[in-house]
Amino acid sequence: MFEIAIDRDACDGIFACLARDGRFVEDDDGLATIDPDAAGVVRVKRTDERVVALLEGDAEADEDAALAARACPPGAISVREVDA
Repeated sequence: MFEIAIDRDACDGIFACLARDGRFVEDDDGLATIDPDAAGVVRVKRTDERVVALLEGDAEADEDAALAARACPPGAISVREVDA
């Protein structure tokens, strides 16, 4: 299992992540979020400050998530392994 976290305060709505990982979508506020219905997504929790999605699989093997995080100009996206 791994998580993708988006710092909503740092997100600037450029959406470079959307072009690299189809699980990222635009929310009603014009910021990036994770589609809770996307393949492999277990759950998505959202606060005013953060979006945290729990996903099945291995963060190191998930190239799309890594590309989305690296493509984010303000560095608002992090990807890390978590215990189930």
